[in-house]
Amino acid sequence: MSKADKILGQMRRNPLDWRIEDIIRVAESKGILVRKPGGGSSHVTFGHPSSDLIVTVPAKRPIKSVYIKNFLGLVDAVEGK
Repeated sequence: MSKADKILGQMRRNPLDWRIEDIIRVAESKGILVRKPGGGSSHVTFGHPSSDLIVTVPAKRPIKSVYIKNFLGLVDAVEGK
């Protein structure tokens, strides 16, 4: 099991108190596109060509559980769950 898979499992069990670096690691392992903030933005955007979902997550802590749950929905859509 990869480090990203372990992080994903932990996110599913407890969607509180995650860092943006952890979310990016999981996204990259699943082939999810990551657009980092630029031009004054403080949010990272995640998306995948096979899904219409686009998830935006604030780059600063604390990241609220609603953002993690939305990200997990994108991961599930990409994995076909």
